[in-house]
Amino acid sequence: MKKTGLTRWVVLGLLVGLLALMLAPIALAVINAVKTAADYAARGPMALPRSFDLSGLRDFWSHVNFPLKLWNSLLLSGCAAVFGVLLSLLNAYAIGIGRVRAGRGILVLILMGIMIPQESLVYPLYYLTKSVGLFDSLWSVIIIFTVLQAAFGTYLLASVLSEFPRELLEAARVDGANRWQILWQVVFPILRPTLAVLATFFFIWTWNEFLLPLVLLASNDHQTISVAMGVLSGQYVSDPTTTAAAALLGILPTLIFFLIFQRTLTRGITVGAVK
Repeated sequence: MKKTGLTRWVVLGLLVGLLALMLAPIALAVINAVKTAADYAARGPMALPRSFDLSGLRDFWSHVNFPLKLWNSLLLSGCAAVFGVLLSLLNAYAIGIGRVRAGRGILVLILMGIMIPQESLVYPLYYLTKSVGLFDSLWSVIIIFTVLQAAFGTYLLASVLSEFPRELLEAARVDGANRWQILWQVVFPILRPTLAVLATFFFIWTWNEFLLPLVLLASNDHQTISVAMGVLSGQYVSDPTTTAAAALLGILPTLIFFLIFQRTLTRGITVGAVK
């Protein structure tokens, strides 16, 4: 019993230490975002601020037009998450339950698509968006991320649906339900927690994307928060307080989103599996 209690305290200590390491960058961003440039230069990044100064936050907010960048990021991430989950569900339903021909081969192709480095897709996607007249459009990036995220979602949900209880499907068919009704009235309610988790991850992954939005969204009015943080003008790059403010404002929306949906994540992980 004593050994078990000691093990629990050791595990708890390790988890607390890991949590402290994860929160350290956020704490540094908060501390340095409210410092003055002179205070930072005199005492360094680790010292607590002597005064509460919001000039760095105001400079970044006004310089990049933060409300517009926030809306662009929310629209891009939200649409990519919703459409990605919907496309994943339809694909996985066809492969896992519909038993389409060459389903395993399709999954192998999807896995190959997941393993392709994103950098190798930049030029083909740039050329394609130029060709169809969608360059510098948020919808082009939404479509691209929907497909990219759906590749992972399709593989995950197809694996789940391949083990879906056939008794439920047969009972629905006996009651006269067609395939569309089976999907939305039988499969969807059971997979709802898993789909919520998938949508949350898709949202956060898309929010943090930098390379493709940087290349495909040329105008300032269409840029996202991650791009705005990466293309600060030279005078702001040399200002550590403004850089810290940019990092803080970039982190806060995803942190708030995660705190709001943390219960959904926990419930989806614990009950989302199909028995």
